[in-house]
Amino acid sequence: MLHTVAKLHYVEEMSQVDIARQLGVSTATISRLLQRARAEGIVRIEVLDLATPEDITRQLIDGLKLQDAAVVETPAAGTLAALAAPLGGLLRQAQLVAGSVVAIGWGRAVREVIRAGLPRMPGVLTVAATGGMQQQAAHFQVNEFVRLAAEEFGGTPHFIHAPYLPSTELREVFLRDTAIRDAVALWNKTDVAIVGIGLPHAINAPEASAATPSEQALVHAAGDVLRHYFDAEGTLIAWEGESRMIAMSPAQLRAVPLVIGVAASPEKVTAIIAAVRAGLINTLVTDTKTAQAILAAIA
Repeated sequence: MLHTVAKLHYVEEMSQVDIARQLGVSTATISRLLQRARAEGIVRIEVLDLATPEDITRQLIDGLKLQDAAVVETPAAGTLAALAAPLGGLLRQAQLVAGSVVAIGWGRAVREVIRAGLPRMPGVLTVAATGGMQQQAAHFQVNEFVRLAAEEFGGTPHFIHAPYLPSTELREVFLRDTAIRDAVALWNKTDVAIVGIGLPHAINAPEASAATPSEQALVHAAGDVLRHYFDAEGTLIAWEGESRMIAMSPAQLRAVPLVIGVAASPEKVTAIIAAVRAGLINTLVTDTKTAQAILAAIA
């Protein structure tokens, strides 16, 4: 009878009164039987110890060997904008001062965190981490991100009015322009870079990524940072446009003290892990849902 009473109460969710009535015994008898069922191990009550964002952050740092990370509880809506607060915390920890350089990439996550707001850091210099793109999509307007970030910091923007993928001949012409040359020179002085992490083109439509045919042909790419593509192991993948891009190079990114990847989507798990392995980011801002998927993937 112990098993029957336990099942009716804990599985069928019947009250003790209803069980007593059904079995023709007193309520006190049912109460004693339920106590015995717990005492004898027929019933085990477990309260799950749910991991907090702080716990998950520590696990991410250890699991991916990151310099730092920040994880926010996944909200019901507006996940990318919710990443602005933890990003702001990391920027404050970086103790940026007047003259410090923050390089900014493109992408939906970067756009949303900047629109959501960055902390005041007067005198900080913002610079585009890549040239622009002849695309109307909002998440490719890198110079606008640079302008808005400078406005929120209370700093000075440095734009790159050149395409990210010119011809070899035009690349040299653009880089001889004084304003562009001065902006590009800031890449070697960058203190913090804020970048997005791109999905592989197999699951990211060309119209969403604005990828060239050469980029779309990179079928083994797990993702990209500033159009530097890598496989799932973090090995960089050469492609025909790599040498003529106007963008921070992998070597320049690796030399930056704090490269913050901003990304949130379980779809991006492989790309995020590979970006860390490639050394193109050393810090991650994400949400708990994505972080837990990352931890499951590397377990």
